[in-house]
Amino acid sequence: MFASDLSVVNVGLAMFDADIAAQDAKVSTLDWTPPGGGNPEAARALDALERPELAARIEAANAEAVERIMAARPMLIGFGRALDVVPGMTPTTILHSGPPIAWEDMNGPMKGAVTGAIVFEGLAKDLDEAAEVAASGRITFKPCHEADSVGSMAGVTSASMYVHIVKNETHGNIAYTNLSEQMAKILRMGANDQSVIDRLVWMRDVFGPMLKEAVEFTGPVDLRLLLSQALHMGDECHNRNGAGTLLLFQALAPGLLQSSFTTEQKKEVFDFVASSDYFSGPTWMAMAKAALDAANGVADSTIVTTMARNGVEFGIRVAGLPGQWFTGPAQKVIGPMFAGYKPEDSGLDIGDSAITETYGFGGFAMSAAPAIVALVGGTVAEAMGYTRDMGEITTAQNPNVTIPALDFQGLPTGIDVRKVLDTGILPIINTAIAHKDAGIGMIGAGITHPPAEVFTKAATALAAALA
Repeated sequence: MFASDLSVVNVGLAMFDADIAAQDAKVSTLDWTPPGGGNPEAARALDALERPELAARIEAANAEAVERIMAARPMLIGFGRALDVVPGMTPTTILHSGPPIAWEDMNGPMKGAVTGAIVFEGLAKDLDEAAEVAASGRITFKPCHEADSVGSMAGVTSASMYVHIVKNETHGNIAYTNLSEQMAKILRMGANDQSVIDRLVWMRDVFGPMLKEAVEFTGPVDLRLLLSQALHMGDECHNRNGAGTLLLFQALAPGLLQSSFTTEQKKEVFDFVASSDYFSGPTWMAMAKAALDAANGVADSTIVTTMARNGVEFGIRVAGLPGQWFTGPAQKVIGPMFAGYKPEDSGLDIGDSAITETYGFGGFAMSAAPAIVALVGGTVAEAMGYTRDMGEITTAQNPNVTIPALDFQGLPTGIDVRKVLDTGILPIINTAIAHKDAGIGMIGAGITHPPAEVFTKAATALAAALA
């Protein structure tokens, strides 16, 4: 009898030990990050922004900023030469992606794009002379974002290049972005040989003017509507654009056919658009820029309105401190490489295209486009999870642009600096990878994040301003 009782006790103890072990396992895998990531400066800024006397003001301001973003109705109203339409553009102005940067500090891809643009503009006879011109002080370098513009990868836009003209009909502001060069060996990726220059000349003389005439026939195109449709068709509209390009081209094709250009030139344009799905990629960037700029200047707001990279630094701007950049080091992009290239060949994160994630699509909407993982790496489950994670650091779900796979949830909208610091979750960005050296171009694609310090700097500045 005693042995039997002892057996029961031993079984009970074994079950108890198993329960304790299970609890230990749960504790050991607890995913928790202290506010501010354990950074005292971030914690102090976060604490200041969460004081009762400020919290109500911030919440009201953020609600207004996000409402302005979601209510924006960006319309493609035309195309034009940058010199003719972009504010402050001159024959010797070159716009670039990311926060401000001097010629001598630019990385290989951006220097390659700049020298290519100088040759294209006729400001130098070859690339060697173009480098001398770039260093001479004769060129005015300016971030695209400071000229109401955005540009993918190096973002280089010069006077003769044609740009989209996108008007936010709700609030009246306008955004611009240059045209897609389509191929991997392109100026925006740092390539700059004669084939690249020849393509830019054709885009200046045929492609851009034909698009300009097309919209004059078709009238404005509702980009928010097309974006919503493209997401429902399997795009995330940053690096997967098959549906978006189809929809945009469908809207423009009648005008292209009615344009004054020859049949052969129209065939060239049709073939060029068919050469890559990326034709609509820049269009969505301008659409997002037009919407987000409407929130700039909302006092007390901690909502992020810009995320941009120049290949050296990553910069953000926030609604409550318009025009101020908060910067940190650009990060590596992790993902599949094209055959023949290695991770050490890649340059750091570059481009204004993270304006798409700032709005709520791109990496934030990978659950709408699980097939994107074939390009940027990862799994379908991770793609679905990214959208849910981004909901932890945003303020609202945009009812105008939804994701079918998540029961038609709206895009996670309105990145809040406070929530990024509080959760330790950084915005996710999917993007192309350019070779670290000039003249080569795209060598892969993958996933990256901003450096945490940019949010700490923004929160510290906001806390000082609000106090």
